[in-house]
Amino acid sequence: MRADPLPGRLRIVAGTLRGSRIDVPRAPGLRPTPDRVRETLFNWLMPVIEGARCLDLFAGTGALGIEALSRGAAAVDFVEADAQLADLLRANLARLRQPARVTRSDALRFLADGNTRYDVVFIDPPFGADLWASAARALETHERLAPGAWIYVESPLDAAPELPSTWNPHRQGRAGSVRYALYQRSVKL
Repeated sequence: MRADPLPGRLRIVAGTLRGSRIDVPRAPGLRPTPDRVRETLFNWLMPVIEGARCLDLFAGTGALGIEALSRGAAAVDFVEADAQLADLLRANLARLRQPARVTRSDALRFLADGNTRYDVVFIDPPFGADLWASAARALETHERLAPGAWIYVESPLDAAPELPSTWNPHRQGRAGSVRYALYQRSVKL
């Protein structure tokens, strides 16, 4: 007997899509950000999310980006390398009637190939891949962050990702064995 390919659903916490469900498949390394953490994060982002251009890098289920759309983000670009997850994300967005771009690509290649600057970026890679520092460098090197951009980073509690000195810690928390933190990029004058 095969395992159910869609073992669960996530709930959108607030906004226009409040209470909507997102299908969550079984996939190695997939750890959707829990409701409580998303609620905390978006309370922190409340003053800046309305009208923001967002990037959900390593999107997985797309829960962070969909929550941003629900709370008034102008646009969200989703990047996911796994074909099954990218297809499911497209299906969830279509079901929720949310126009957004889902790019099936390696995150670092996506950052190198474009020129869009983002106001809010979500970085939550598979923990075993150790991609925090390389994603942060690529965001800076390829000038993908707007002045004063906000960057959310989710990592194991015992990891200390190497991040640019221009990313100033704003707030952080922990949930079980996960550390989550919000940074604001220094505005260069």
